[in-house]
Amino acid sequence: MRVLVLWADDASPNLGVRVLAQGTSALIRSAWPEATIDVQNYGSRIAPVRLGAPRDLLAEWVTRRHGLRSWVRQYDLVVDTRSGDSFADIYGLQRLMQMSTFAEYVHACGVPLVLGPQTIGPFESRRGRLLAGRSMRTAASVMARDSSSAAYAESLGRPVDVRTTDVVFALPTPERTGELDVVLNVSGLLWHGSRHVPAGAYRATVTDLYRGLRDRGRRITLLAHVLDGPGTDNDVSAAREFAATIGDAEVVVPGSLADARATVAGAQVVLGSRMHACLNALSVGTPAVPLAYSRKFEPLMSDLGWSPTVDLTSDPDPAGAALRLVDEAEAMAAELAAVRSRAQALLEPAADALRRLV
Repeated sequence: MRVLVLWADDASPNLGVRVLAQGTSALIRSAWPEATIDVQNYGSRIAPVRLGAPRDLLAEWVTRRHGLRSWVRQYDLVVDTRSGDSFADIYGLQRLMQMSTFAEYVHACGVPLVLGPQTIGPFESRRGRLLAGRSMRTAASVMARDSSSAAYAESLGRPVDVRTTDVVFALPTPERTGELDVVLNVSGLLWHGSRHVPAGAYRATVTDLYRGLRDRGRRITLLAHVLDGPGTDNDVSAAREFAATIGDAEVVVPGSLADARATVAGAQVVLGSRMHACLNALSVGTPAVPLAYSRKFEPLMSDLGWSPTVDLTSDPDPAGAALRLVDEAEAMAAELAAVRSRAQALLEPAADALRRLV
């Protein structure tokens, strides 16, 4: 059994993308323990041509110069992760088109393609909705990682085959140590400003949050969940800049996904602006307070039975709301066993669906 996992990367600076690579691989191996799995993202060099270039794909389909068709056909199955939350047009139509074009190429090669556990939508343009509908109709199976995504898919005329959860819960769990107190993940995406939350508002929120924690006598460790890179969308530079303004904050830059999971396993509570920083925490048994900025957060958490979420886009006092939830972290911890059990139950139908495909 040979499987290709698309739009994930187990060496990406974004540890959430590593979760997708390693968690999807773990899910596949729960269906086929002996499977050979390859992972392909934008920057990977496994494929013979660039998969994120629609014109190159069209030229390759006509000329067959680089052997892409034969390369695709060596796989029994392709699992398309769409980077977890990129099956949408909120990041621009170009990204959606790039990913959808290669999904179409796989379909034309006759290899079954699964849209793996992910957020579906939103699609704010007519073209985006048309591309999404086509991708879902040609997929051998469509999996949503939350109920809102499942409802959205049905509204586009293609109900999902499986409503599951995030693949982070398929990963092995490190031992909890309790060495740290509060772990705070500051997002470089939001620190520098985005369409979701203005930079000034976000910086004020994390500053008020940090000061409120210190006033409560809590020890705070800053965690980078997107590692250093050439762009501004990395948490290392944001955390270090924030630490410099605070004066005494410790910054942890993990060397691997396993390091990050060990860090959150050592915390009493995690506050995260990156969704997978929070999901990593919940999956290892640590209470997490998501500082949410898009609809991918709340439905997934709610399906797991985890309600402590702060919406940065609508809460009038997000720092105050987060501090109140931190104060309740010990009580919240009692709910984690049920959350993790629920996650495992939601993953089982995904593994079963994969087995039925091949």
